[in-house]
Amino acid sequence: MLIMLVPLIMTSPAVPAAMLLLLAAAPAPAVGPGFEGQMLFHQHIVIRIPRMPAPEPMTPPEPPLPPVEFHEESGPQCVASDDLIAATIPTNDRVDVMMRGGERLRIRLDKKCRTLDYYTGFYVTAGHDGRVCAKRDSIRTRSGDECGIAKFRRLVPGD
Repeated sequence: MLIMLVPLIMTSPAVPAAMLLLLAAAPAPAVGPGFEGQMLFHQHIVIRIPRMPAPEPMTPPEPPLPPVEFHEESGPQCVASDDLIAATIPTNDRVDVMMRGGERLRIRLDKKCRTLDYYTGFYVTAGHDGRVCAKRDSIRTRSGDECGIAKFRRLVPGD
């Protein structure tokens, strides 16, 4: 066997180096019963991100519309809970709501709800009739505070 390796050793300098490394390698550790080997996996993931076309030059935005000032008028005693679609909290003693159809109402609370604007949102539970009524129902904050609804006021844009 050694005679056959001699021509290889003479033709390539990498072969003697490889042979020396094989001879110098430490013997494999003895494997006993219950020995679990280790496997190492390497993974190479390439994510292709396409190049986006250059954005077109932007035109300057339109100037913002002037803010609309609202004034309060008398409002209903009750509203249908299904008609409440959005709300803002201007202060901790009132809530402005948008109704289905575009009408805006202000809910005046019977006390200041200090935690009303701490968490986003609040809960309103309609009565058995499906309506939310002043002097009967209340708003519950997400932190657990409860504030009664004193009255509803219509918000009308000023002229």
